[in-house]
Amino acid sequence: MVDFNRFTLANGLKVLVHEDATTPMAVLNILYDVGARDEDPEKTGFAHLFEHLMFGGSVNVPNYDEPLQRVGGENNAFTSNDITNYYITLPAENIETAFWLESDRMLSLAFSEKSLDTQRNVVSEEFKQRYLNQPYGDVWLKLRPLAYKKHSYRWATIGKELSHIEHATMGDVKAFFKKHYTPQNAILVVGGNVNTEAVKKLAEKWFEPIPAGDKYVRDLVQEEPQTEAREETIKANVPLNAIYVAFKMPGRLSSDYYAFDLLSDILSSGKSSRLHNSLLKEQKLFSDINAYISSSLDPGLFIIEGKLVEGITIEAAEKAIWAELDKLKSVLVTDNELTKVKNKVESVLVFSEMSLLDKAMNLAYYELLGDAQLLNQEAEEFLKVTAEDIKRISNETFSQNSSSTLYYLTEENAQ
Repeated sequence: MVDFNRFTLANGLKVLVHEDATTPMAVLNILYDVGARDEDPEKTGFAHLFEHLMFGGSVNVPNYDEPLQRVGGENNAFTSNDITNYYITLPAENIETAFWLESDRMLSLAFSEKSLDTQRNVVSEEFKQRYLNQPYGDVWLKLRPLAYKKHSYRWATIGKELSHIEHATMGDVKAFFKKHYTPQNAILVVGGNVNTEAVKKLAEKWFEPIPAGDKYVRDLVQEEPQTEAREETIKANVPLNAIYVAFKMPGRLSSDYYAFDLLSDILSSGKSSRLHNSLLKEQKLFSDINAYISSSLDPGLFIIEGKLVEGITIEAAEKAIWAELDKLKSVLVTDNELTKVKNKVESVLVFSEMSLLDKAMNLAYYELLGDAQLLNQEAEEFLKVTAEDIKRISNETFSQNSSSTLYYLTEENAQ
């Protein structure tokens, strides 16, 4: 159970406070309700570029890291298709430094051409190294536009193509900041050895003077139901043939989300999981195989990916994957299987409540979902899932006509 208090500033900034006197540390976490899905299709990669730009200095703090290091603090950030999240951990007695730093970047970034040039280059290099020059690195650049035709999930967080970042202008960047980096589009969580009244005073002092920003309504184009199988074959300089099969699944707020999460574990979590047991250990078709979900706010993807053992044909490997999926559609999973994955999820949830930073990030995320209290109900939702639920969602989801398959072949095996 994670306890918290909540208040909202006059400018619309939501603030949550988690008091924990057992630690000398504190965390300040800011979640901005902006991700890659909010980008212009012709100007992608901006949410991620901003994650980098936010460390390039603000109007009153030219060097972000230096004052933080002086007070024993650390910081980092991450971007997804749905959110951008920044956090600082530091000794609780120095918490005001975190308020000062984060409020100044929300108020106004420095927006220098030098900083933009630097971060553009950093992100461009990341794009090349992680996505273009690494074996299988461009899978998501290929699989997303195969699975999504209309929704802005059709590009990865890094962006659709390198040129979008390379050509990002100062005008583009300022407009993105003005639209998304506002108090009313953010959730602030402070956790650790703090008290709510003191946090309220600091929030009012540092964040309340920042203008609320213009309200905008998110209006994303939603996908139409997929009615035919989609396939794409690519060949590259990779060590092994690979296959990626993606299916649409409901968004994060669907009651079926929990069943899909458990189903991915039944298929591939641990050495006794179905795909590992059958396709890797017994049939020796794959050297590596996994099932996982994208956990997106809007309808996401359920993905099965595997690297084939040398000499195994793509046809044989794909047939074996579908045989496993068909079993789920006709035979109920055992009580033992379901209990095992539920226990694992429960222990992961308990473990994530031990870390102060995880608690702060989770509170922010669940508040974005609608109510931070949902965090305390998660285990219950997983426990409710039945074997019948698993069978039902398997029948609703795993059909050839709703699959998007990427065949990733080695150059010598490509036909």
